[in-house]
Amino acid sequence: MSGSKEQRLLVITPVRNEAAHLERVVTAMAAQTRPPDEWIVVDDFSEDGTGELLSALAREVPFMRVVSPEPGPQPSGVDRLALAAAPRAFNAGLARGLDGYTHVGKLDGDVELPPEYYEALLERFAADKRLGIACGDLIEPLDGEWVRLAIPPHHVHGALKLYSRECLEAIGGVQERLGWDTIDETYARMRSFRTRSYPDLVARHHRPVATASGALRGRARHGRCAWIAHFGLAWVFLRAFKVGLRMHPRGISGLAFLYGYLEAALRRVPRVEDAEFRRFVRTELRGRIRAALPGVG
Repeated sequence: MSGSKEQRLLVITPVRNEAAHLERVVTAMAAQTRPPDEWIVVDDFSEDGTGELLSALAREVPFMRVVSPEPGPQPSGVDRLALAAAPRAFNAGLARGLDGYTHVGKLDGDVELPPEYYEALLERFAADKRLGIACGDLIEPLDGEWVRLAIPPHHVHGALKLYSRECLEAIGGVQERLGWDTIDETYARMRSFRTRSYPDLVARHHRPVATASGALRGRARHGRCAWIAHFGLAWVFLRAFKVGLRMHPRGISGLAFLYGYLEAALRRVPRVEDAEFRRFVRTELRGRIRAALPGVG
C-alpha cells in the first residue's frame, strides 16, 4: 500500500435506538470528500423507528448497506454498553467480509463527521506505515455549548476509530467485552503500531460519552474498564481526580469512576488474561505517572 489510490475503506456503524441522530450522521457521511467504499450499518434490534429511518436514508447513499445481527439471545439489562453490545454489533458487520479492504472504521450512530475526516486520516495512514489506530477529536453538547472531550494523544475514541487492516489482524480483532476500546489500542502498541488522536479533525458527538445509560453509571463503567485492563491503583486515583475536575457532574464523577474500579476489584471481575499485556500496561502507566508527577520514579 503506497498511497491513497490503493486504499479501500470499510466503515461499520453499530446502532440501537439512534433515530434522533441518524439523519445528521448519514448526511455527514454522504458529504465525505473521501467516502467509504462500503458503509455497513448494523441495526441492533432498535425499538424507536431506527430501522425504518435507516431504510429510507440508505436509498440516498449508494455505498450504505443496512444489516441486522444474526438472531440469537440478546443482552438484557439497562447498561448495554457494559454488556459489550457495540463490539458485538461491530463484529457482526465485520463478519460480512473484509476481503479487499485496507482500512476499517468504527463509527457510532450519534457522531457527525467533518467532510474531510476520512480523506485526512487515510492520508496520515499512507504517510505513516506504523499508524495502526487513529481518530479525530470529539466535541459534545454541554449547557448550550459544544465542548471538546480532552483525551491524551495516544488514546483513540471508541466512537470513531479507524484501523489499518494489518493492525486489526495483528491484535486479533476487537474483543467482545467491556473495555474493548482500551484493550485494542494497548495490543496495537504492543505489536509496534502507533495509536493517535488528531485534534485538528473535530467531530460532533450528539450524545456525550458514557451517558447512554446515565452519566454516573458511565463513569463507573469506565472505572471497571480500568480494572479489566490492569490499570494500577495509583493511576486510577490520579484519573479519578481528573475525572472529578473535568467531567459533569463535577466531583461525584470522579468518585463514580473510583467506585467502578474498586467494585470490580472486590468482585474479582475477570481481567485480560495475558501476562504480556499486564506487564506492558504497567510499564506504560509507570511512564505516564512519572511524566505527570516530576520527581516520581
